Amino acid sequence: MEIMVKELWEQVQNGQEERQNLSKIRQVIKNNGERRKLSALVEGKENVLIGLLQSEDAKTRKNAALLMGDLRNPPFLAPLWEAYQEEEQRFVKSSYLSAMESFDYRNYLDALKERLAELKDETVTEENQKHVMEELRKLSFLILHIEGVSAHRFTGWNEAYDVFLITNRNFRELTRDELTALEPSAKTKLLGAGVMARVANLNWIREIRTYQELLFVVRGMETSEMEPEQIAKTIANSPLLAFLAKSHEGQAPYYFRLELKSKKDLGQKSAFLKKVSARIESLSDRKLINTTENYEFELRLIENKLGKCNIMIKLFTLKDMRFTYRRDVIPTSIRPVNAALTAALAREYMKEDAQVLDPFCGVGTMLIERHKAVRANTSYGIDILEEAILKARENAEAAKQVIHFVNRDFFQFTHDYRFDEVITDMPFKMGRLTDDDVRDIYERFFQKLPELLNDGAVLILYTHDHEDVARLTFRTGFSILKDYEVSQKEGTHVMILRYAEK
Repeated sequence: MEIMVKELWEQVQNGQEERQNLSKIRQVIKNNGERRKLSALVEGKENVLIGLLQSEDAKTRKNAALLMGDLRNPPFLAPLWEAYQEEEQRFVKSSYLSAMESFDYRNYLDALKERLAELKDETVTEENQKHVMEELRKLSFLILHIEGVSAHRFTGWNEAYDVFLITNRNFRELTRDELTALEPSAKTKLLGAGVMARVANLNWIREIRTYQELLFVVRGMETSEMEPEQIAKTIANSPLLAFLAKSHEGQAPYYFRLELKSKKDLGQKSAFLKKVSARIESLSDRKLINTTENYEFELRLIENKLGKCNIMIKLFTLKDMRFTYRRDVIPTSIRPVNAALTAALAREYMKEDAQVLDPFCGVGTMLIERHKAVRANTSYGIDILEEAILKARENAEAAKQVIHFVNRDFFQFTHDYRFDEVITDMPFKMGRLTDDDVRDIYERFFQKLPELLNDGAVLILYTHDHEDVARLTFRTGFSILKDYEVSQKEGTHVMILRYAEK
């Protein structure tokens, strides 16, 4: 591959098929990590590439600029800027800006802002629209990358909204009931992936711990044909700007990203979203600006079963504060929303001031969520992994809970008094842990528990192996009270058992 790069570079130096060879070089160094080798070949011969910025062929100028960006050689920055200013071909100008992304261009920030202001005042025609918008986007990105976005502050807590709560598909009713208990005036409808609701305010969102994600629906922007132009028109002609204005301080522009849920492949998605974002910016007079960083909201485009596009909004200005105590995790950590769901499903079997034990506590999420559901008394978390215990202590402190964490093998753990309840995310097959290892853990677990439990104690398990639980309970003094399937795909269940001394 080094030979190919060397040969291609020699041909460029000799003026042979410059446009094509520059393009080939870019492809080779992208796919094969050959950039450093090419940099060594170019060293001392930078003027060859710089000279190609003056080529009579526009595509050669474009390819030369982009290759200079790939190489990231600081002496290329000034020539790129000069060539950008002199360039008369619209379709080439944005390539210089793309190349500048690879450099420290802070000294050009004022000039970039000046050019952006000029371009905004320029007349956009049908012929130049595509390339003007692309240049505007590149200029905006370069400026925002240095200065960031002056983010709008969310203030719309007491406004009415149409919201969609994404939930566990098996327990939509649970989340709906939690919502209507907190917001009695809410008008709700169960859909496949969650709960659609019309609510009078958002003061309830931190109290409901069982939804996975909160999205907004803007009336008049719910659906569109699955075509970039139609999607952009639907969004630009909708009350979206009014929605953003009523819920935030400050004025437009607002910065967004796009997310597409579709069966299209990655390349198709990228091309599709590029068209959509460009047209949204154009049709909204850049009151809505697409960016890959520092965005304030997401426009989520979901291709439905009819082939049309559902459109929803995720606000990043509205922070989800429910699980901020989780300062740190380990690879096997349970998702906090699943821990919260476990606690919600088992709530009626919990009692206040119970003595609670988690024998495989990880970073403490299950115990923390248990206490948030029903106030516990003394809680103990055991884990053989020291890293997990250290992180669990940090998380419990952030949650302002007093939990005793012990770095020990549960099967070596003893205690002066017995517990009223065990709640845990059971170990499962992962990494070095085999099916046989997991089966052995379950066997020993149910043998160990009776020495630690009061008569009538409750056992709450989040498990990937519910059949092992069912197999072991009948001979160890446990009876199954509830068995909830959480995820068929992952094979997870929440199982609630009661212990009776023999």
